[in-house]
Amino acid sequence: MLRLTLAQMRRSLGRLTAAAIAIAIGTGFVAATLLTGNVITRSSYDSVTASLAKADLVLTGDASGRLDAIRAVPGVAAADPVVRGGVELSNGGSRSWQLAVPVASSPSLSTLTIADGAAPSAIDEIALPADAAERIKARIGGTVTATYWTWDEADGTDTEHDVTLTVTGITSDPGGAWTGYGGAAMGTLDAVVLWSGDTESGLGSNGVLVRTAPDAPSTVRADLADAAPGARVLTRDEAAEERIKELGGGENFLVAAILGFAAIALVVAGLVIANTFQVIVAQRTRTLALLRCVGAVRSQLRRSVLLEAGILGLAASAVGVVLGTGVAQGALSVLRNVQTEMPLPRYVPMSAAVVIAPLVVGVVVTVLAALVPARAATQVSPVAALRPMDAPAVATRAGKVRLGVALLLGLGGTAGLVLAVAGSLLTRSGTMLWLALGILSGAVSFIGILVGAVFWVPRTVALAGRLLGSAGPAARLAAANTVRNPRRTAATSTALLIGVTLVALMSTGAASARLSMSAELDEQYQVDIAVTPASGTALEAGTLAAVADVPGVAKAVDVPTAQVQVGASWFTAHSLTPEVVAVLHDDSVVRAVTSENVVVPHDVSSGSSGAVSTAMVTRMDPETGEPIAGGTPTELDVTVLSSSAFADAFLAPRTFAALGGGDTPTTTVWARIASDADAAAVVDEVREALGDASVIIESPVSSRLQFEQVIDTLLAIVVALLGVAVVIALVGVANTLSLSVIERRRESATLRAIGLTRRRLRLSLATEGVLISGVGGVLGAVIGVLYGWAGAAVVFGGLGSAELAVPWRDLGIILVVALGAGLLASVLPARSAVRTPPVAALAVE
Repeated sequence: MLRLTLAQMRRSLGRLTAAAIAIAIGTGFVAATLLTGNVITRSSYDSVTASLAKADLVLTGDASGRLDAIRAVPGVAAADPVVRGGVELSNGGSRSWQLAVPVASSPSLSTLTIADGAAPSAIDEIALPADAAERIKARIGGTVTATYWTWDEADGTDTEHDVTLTVTGITSDPGGAWTGYGGAAMGTLDAVVLWSGDTESGLGSNGVLVRTAPDAPSTVRADLADAAPGARVLTRDEAAEERIKELGGGENFLVAAILGFAAIALVVAGLVIANTFQVIVAQRTRTLALLRCVGAVRSQLRRSVLLEAGILGLAASAVGVVLGTGVAQGALSVLRNVQTEMPLPRYVPMSAAVVIAPLVVGVVVTVLAALVPARAATQVSPVAALRPMDAPAVATRAGKVRLGVALLLGLGGTAGLVLAVAGSLLTRSGTMLWLALGILSGAVSFIGILVGAVFWVPRTVALAGRLLGSAGPAARLAAANTVRNPRRTAATSTALLIGVTLVALMSTGAASARLSMSAELDEQYQVDIAVTPASGTALEAGTLAAVADVPGVAKAVDVPTAQVQVGASWFTAHSLTPEVVAVLHDDSVVRAVTSENVVVPHDVSSGSSGAVSTAMVTRMDPETGEPIAGGTPTELDVTVLSSSAFADAFLAPRTFAALGGGDTPTTTVWARIASDADAAAVVDEVREALGDASVIIESPVSSRLQFEQVIDTLLAIVVALLGVAVVIALVGVANTLSLSVIERRRESATLRAIGLTRRRLRLSLATEGVLISGVGGVLGAVIGVLYGWAGAAVVFGGLGSAELAVPWRDLGIILVVALGAGLLASVLPARSAVRTPPVAALAVE
């Protein structure tokens, strides 16, 4: 049978090439999607942990006074405390507040690199980011005046210090760790500790970064935990997962989205391969019957077909893996050149799953696709197999079984999908569980739709045909032809339905994902630009006007701000005036604030998120640390709103005023950037406009843009890959319509012999193609939108930000392409039909 199988494969090389291309594209799709997921995960993790440099391990929590013990742990090559300081730089009449980080003891622990010059080596030296150096007109070798403040515990006041620093170099921030601060300066550890207002004994209170030696023992992590009992020891990836879960309200929405796309890729590949290979084997039903006539037994034919499928599946899948890897690497190379601000790896991160999963999918699906038609061809007598098959009718036993299976799969899968959506939206937890149920149920229900397509698709086409019947005799003839062979009509329309459904699903999912993730980012990054005084005093007059006048700033407001004590905890509290609400991206804080409560980021009593208690709220004097003169302490409910967006408290305007203490100076300005503006450029212009002011300008825009770029990149690549499925579907439509026209050459000749003109014959065939492909396109678009909504609800329901969208433009393009495919598919065979003389066509036997 091996020789027979190989001989058949050689003779059917052209036919098998089409199947091999479909398998290679399908498996390449899976490989490219998995690789894309690896790239997105890696770049996202690197982005959210950019401030951790390339540390092997990270100690989070309080490790005060344990730095020497950490460095003494066997296997630790270097360890640096996490320290950030702020210093106001001035040169001539120009001023700029600048974040500063210390020179690292190891290059792998440094978030900054020196682009020009040298790193500081003395306490009176500093290296500046390029933008800051340009703003204050500083140069390497020159000097700048640095102002910083220290807290005097004795009298409870800030003491100002002015020092002269020599500029030794220009820093670069390759990972984007400090883009929200306009870059970071670099100083020695002693200098940054001094500028931060911290003390030598407090080193490690904000965490420690650790680089391990190549030969570090396996116990190094446990030993570090013993050396710093008050801290947790995490890898960079674990720290990244925690950060992303914090953004996602306890769920790793990034991993969930990527797994969802990968699972859909598996389904896409399976459907494409199965649909293509079943057509290939079905076309050889008569050949298999002839082999049985000359002595081949059923088991031999089944083994031959399965062996052929296995060989073809393995070879084509290997090509697909190479193809998918090449596409992913090419896309990555282009993105690295186009998207310089996003940390992307140089090469796609390979893994065993990237190679094994596509090979397994290709081989298994191809074998399964070949098994069904091969079994059908060997279950009937050779003579019966030589006759063409009719469409299954519901009245027959086989038709009833098929209908029952279709209903069972369709209704059962739909019920499971509804359960997954409801579970995700109601519980807002267990996203991975609901995602797995949703994908499985969706695949089952779609298979049910395809199994029953032979019953409902022809009827839908017939209904559409009756609507077109009034257009003339050519349209009525086309409508009649579509229902003469329901199996052929169903196969043609279903081929396009599969591709359109998948692309509509992903387009809808992509649009919904963009809205949902944008809503989640709005909650995490509520303010585009925040301006506060560098010295702790009020902002200079004109600061608000200067920010508001920057082109691209949609609105800038003065935020009434005061220091308050809630129970025993001290917070910076903001009054949510209508003007302040207008610059916020999300209304979660607004919904939580009432005239009877204070909203805080963490519970001041039990520490449990969501807890509501009662506490005395007192306005405090930041200069003395005592209750402000004329203030009125008020007992309020304490509402906890756990979010990484703010570390501040919020009050209703009336409640804020009731705390007393007189008017508040302008200490905070928030601004919102216009939706059509270049956010990063606007932030730079705000820094330029306030270059002479003693202010701290913070903006999460760069971090938000990085997340949006991750989202856009993931969705763009996946949707582009799904376009391949549509191409395959269009080829299937063209092939099926062409075969349909060729099979009806005698019928066409008869129509011409009794008076049908060439033009009307062409019009009839074109109408038939458009009718079948149009119905498949419309049905696929509707089904795809419903599946896309369900998928978005499952993935983002756990975040509480599931937003559903309809990509009208994409759906319009899909339908135009579907109608165009049906029209083009009929052109060549129609041309052949009208050029063949009726006498010659009727002579064909």
